Formats: sequence, C-alpha cells, structure tokens
Amino acid sequence: MININLLSVSNLPKLNKLRKLELSDNRISGGLEVLAERTPNLTHLNLSGNKIKEIITLEPLKKLPNLHSLDLFNCEVTMLINYRESVFTLLPQLTYLDGFDADDQEAPDSDPEADGDGLEDEYENGEEDDDDEEDDLDEEVIDDEEDEDDDLEGEEEEDGEEDGEDDEEDEADDDLPRGEKRKRNLEDEGEEDPEDEEDDEDD
Repeated sequence: MININLLSVSNLPKLNKLRKLELSDNRISGGLEVLAERTPNLTHLNLSGNKIKEIITLEPLKKLPNLHSLDLFNCEVTMLINYRESVFTLLPQLTYLDGFDADDQEAPDSDPEADGDGLEDEYENGEEDDDDEEDDLDEEVIDDEEDEDDDLEGEEEEDGEEDGEDDEEDEADDDLPRGEKRKRNLEDEGEEDPEDEEDDEDD
C-alpha cells in the first residue's frame, strides 16, 4: 500500500500469515498497535516517507516478535539524536533498521523469507493439481469417444434389421409354387395362356 495517502492502518484486515508490509510514502503518524493485532507474524515493515516523528510512536511494534527489518527513511524520527541506538534498544528483535544492522552492516539484497520462501512448494503442488485435472479431462474424452462408438454400432444394427426385412420379402416370393410364379409373370408380360389358344383352334 505505497503512496495512497493512507492516514492510518486502522482498517487493515486480519492477516495472520502476512510477512512483509509496504506502507511507504503515506501520511501515517501513529496507531501502529493495529499491526500487532492484525499482522502478528510480520517480519518486514516499511514505513519510509510517513509522518512518524517520535521514537515512542514505534513502541507498539514491540508486540511483533518476528519483526527483524524496519525501514523509516525520510521520516522525521530519523533526525533525532541517537535515533538508531534508541530504536534498536526499543525493539530488540530487530536485525536491520533502514537496511543496516546495529553494527552498520548492510542487509543482503534479498531475504528468502521475505521474498516468499516456500511459495515454490505451493506452486509445484498447484502444478500437480493441474496435471490431475488434465488426466480427468482425458478420461472424460475417452468416455465420450466410447459412447460415440456405441451409438454407431446401434445404428449399424438398425440398418441390418431393415436389410433383413427386404430379404424376407424376397424369400416370400421364392416360397410361391413355381407354376404360379411363372403364370403371374406371363400375365404381367401380356402373353396368352396356352389353354386359351386351344379353345380358339376348336372354334
């Protein structure tokens, strides 16, 4: 929450797992006890460029046992005599103040704990979950293909039944006595019956 004209942190939600909080370039002048209540596991706090003027304003930070890095650049409090010694005395859990320890040794550029150490494990777990989801999708696709195959087989069976009906009609024709079938064919072709021809001759 950098440079958003924040006057206090009174509306900060409960964030038990929060480790690093950036509040630089705002207008905070006090009320830091809220941090101890709502961000109890804070390790890094940046209050640079705020309106903090007195050492006593930082006293609530004593209730943050894991706090080991505090930045107060460009705050008026940094102009006080014995500022660094006073802050380290007030907050013995601190390792670094404004980027340097009590012996004026500079802090390392990156702190694994502050930069999200452990997030890689969560990310890897997330990838495994994605793989599981992909496997589930593959299984669904296979099931769909099997259903389509079943549907095709059903259609083929129906076609087979229709073909069977045509065959039955052909077989019905074959069951007729040969004479009748032949006679019917002759009538269809318009030929005369031999018996009719004999009658004509007698006349």
